Amino acid sequence: MLLNSEKPHIIVKLFILCSVGLAVCRASAQQSYLGFDRNRYPGDQNLKVLRQTFAYAGFWLNNPPGENTNSWQGKRQAIESAGFGFLVLFNGRLDKQLRHNSAALGKADGQAAVTSAHREGFPAYTIIFLDIEEGGRMLPEQKAYIYAWVDAVNRSGSRAGVYCSGIPAREDKNTTIVSADDIRNNAQGRQIVYWVTNDVCSPSPGCTFPGQPPRPADSKIDFADVWQFAQSPRRPDFAAKCHNYNRDGNCYPPGVSPSSHLFMDVNTATSADPSAARAH
Repeated sequence: MLLNSEKPHIIVKLFILCSVGLAVCRASAQQSYLGFDRNRYPGDQNLKVLRQTFAYAGFWLNNPPGENTNSWQGKRQAIESAGFGFLVLFNGRLDKQLRHNSAALGKADGQAAVTSAHREGFPAYTIIFLDIEEGGRMLPEQKAYIYAWVDAVNRSGSRAGVYCSGIPAREDKNTTIVSADDIRNNAQGRQIVYWVTNDVCSPSPGCTFPGQPPRPADSKIDFADVWQFAQSPRRPDFAAKCHNYNRDGNCYPPGVSPSSHLFMDVNTATSADPSAARAH
């Protein structure tokens, strides 16, 4: 995206807090989980092998970018039965579609996202991520659309998230802007969950499936709950220094042959079910 397991992987970091003079220490564990997303449904027959690597799957509520149909429709039960959690996605609009009535479009699309989520069987307070395909500083019409969408979702019994760039974009020789920061800094206190993409090596480890996945905060966006660190196909303008993709430029998980064309975008999250229903 972004223009163009039975044993889920876990990373544990211990923070030891000791009381002076009492020798009482407490340890808390922080975990990260691998997941995948792709525009086309991978097929029921592939869920078992994918579950050996991934804890959760992206799930589109409407047509993904560049697609005329949504092959994920009606597949929630099959994915859940295979043991996956979810990243629930709604494909937002490009700037060229927002020149008129951007706030009204955002409100209508937010309501459509919630309606679609309920139709697919997702419960109240499910986190739905708005897929924002364009990066850099958001233009006024884009902000109007995004925040109207967020308000509509949050007021309709679900929770709003955004999928957006975590890569610094240069505006001029003295200024860079990160979409995630721009959206958060202008949100005026709105509750938004952030899924960021940064496939630049580094901080991205590239197309890899480590037993100890990186933390979302390792994306350099410390408030991120999800980090997409690999995209298929590899983007040469951003991921030129990532040398562990397949020779065809795509990222394939363990146990999947490139001849299957079952390539993935790869994510790490603070939960094995990042869209799980949570009250505000």
